[in-house]
Amino acid sequence: MAGEQLSARVDSWIWSVRLTRTRSIASDACRGGHVRVNGVRVKPAHAVRVGDEIRLRHEGHERIVVVSRIISKRVGATVAAECYVDKSPPPPPREETVTVAVRARGAGRPTKRERRSIDKLLGHPAVESRDRRPHPE
Repeated sequence: MAGEQLSARVDSWIWSVRLTRTRSIASDACRGGHVRVNGVRVKPAHAVRVGDEIRLRHEGHERIVVVSRIISKRVGATVAAECYVDKSPPPPPREETVTVAVRARGAGRPTKRERRSIDKLLGHPAVESRDRRPHPE
């Protein structure tokens, strides 16, 4: 195509093909060292060309894509998927993901019942109850 660019900024391209929600997130990922082009950490203004391998560490997992088309404007998801070849490893099975007990901020200390359910979730042994005097009947 005659009007197609030969290179684009890496942060712009990552945002354009919908690997990140915003361009500022893509730029921050580059500045933080979470983006590699052909194995080298890059700055947001690094030029991307067809055939480059981009590794993006985002939201807890790594995306590995090979650039097949250069775009600089954000496009629809179907068109964006045609601009790269996804070579990312498959996500881990749900059984391998660790469940974490999460409490809302400002919720205070857990109640005895919540603490016992957290202990059960984490696999801690149940604490023996104290010896109590028998109640007179």
